[in-house]
Amino acid sequence: MLKSIAYYQILGQPLTVILGILTLIFLLFAASVSIMNKKGITKIPFQWHPRLAAVAITLAILHGLLVFLARL
Repeated sequence: MLKSIAYYQILGQPLTVILGILTLIFLLFAASVSIMNKKGITKIPFQWHPRLAAVAITLAILHGLLVFLARL
């Protein structure tokens, strides 16, 4: 059953690939908020940094679990 969830096709790609891409995007967003604030660019308030990081960690855990359990 987990294989069918992990390999569910979205836009021609398995769900695990989509989750991996989303995780990378959220990690880059979280890092960019921190870097922009250090350089004095405050277009995005710093309060978004922990929120983006939390979403990235949640997606990474879900992605890792799906890939690991699909291989069993």
